Amino acid sequence: MAHTVPGRFAGMAIDQASQMFLEALAKPGAPAIHESTPAVARMSGPILAGMSGKGPEVGAVEAFRLATRDGDEIRMRVMKPEGVAKSVIVYFHGGGWVIGDIDLQYDNLARQLCVKTQSVVVLVNYRKAPEYRFPTAIEDSLAGLEWAAEHKRDLAGSDVPLIVAGDSAGGNIAAVMTLRARDAGGPHIDYQVLVYPVTDCDFDRPSYVAPENQLLLNRDTMIWFWDHYLPTGDRTHPDASPLRAKDLSGLPPALVYLAECDPLHDEGAEYASALNEAGVEVEVSIAEGQMHAFFQMANILPGFDVGVDYVSERINAHLNKLAEG
Repeated sequence: MAHTVPGRFAGMAIDQASQMFLEALAKPGAPAIHESTPAVARMSGPILAGMSGKGPEVGAVEAFRLATRDGDEIRMRVMKPEGVAKSVIVYFHGGGWVIGDIDLQYDNLARQLCVKTQSVVVLVNYRKAPEYRFPTAIEDSLAGLEWAAEHKRDLAGSDVPLIVAGDSAGGNIAAVMTLRARDAGGPHIDYQVLVYPVTDCDFDRPSYVAPENQLLLNRDTMIWFWDHYLPTGDRTHPDASPLRAKDLSGLPPALVYLAECDPLHDEGAEYASALNEAGVEVEVSIAEGQMHAFFQMANILPGFDVGVDYVSERINAHLNKLAEG
């Protein structure tokens, strides 16, 4: 799997492993996500998690509940590496703000990042729509980020860099966290990793409507997710569509990692360009031949292994740069 700077699609050919996976999923009578209920859609998580299995062993795992601002609680999980930690990564999982969980495939992913970057990884199990609609996921995630920043020395043993990361809806949340932190004067974020992030509410970009991109995630499914997350109200609010923010300056350096065969490709590329135009240091690359969601497919798609190695390498490179001053 190559990594290239974004442009128009060259081959738009999904890789063979992804194609075989999609064919295996295409069982007669199985409803598409956008034709089911959230409860039914969430049932796919344990199945995929069983295929992924448990990730590598880490130094320590801690789980606890964090109080939210409205008096509820969310679950948190902390992965600590063996030895001295190089950073604290707060990771927000994907799933269209409706599905996904820190217990399943994202536990595996967090373990991988913990080991490969020698970092503490904090998973935030923000509450999901439609039971908890926008901006609950944002407020929960901010509470998780602030907790990690406040306890950074306890978690890592020293004042290490703080990183936010996420994929898809989690990439959306990570991007919003940088805006909220900048506008509030903290916490200070040293790096952001956005993997095929949701950055806008426009369903008519070329990558959104391209027939060849209607794969595991398609246009109808994204509309379904948005309808559960923010059915009424202003979807152009920067907390929902960070691409619509009036000012993107002063944000932390970014890695924007896109999937080639993905409805969200174009809005991710546009967000990277907008960051660059605002003076933010940004690196953007495309996982060629990969579809949306490959970054959570440990032991299912080989693109995951290449992807998590690539993201980890870029995190390590940035941490080395910070260490060098």
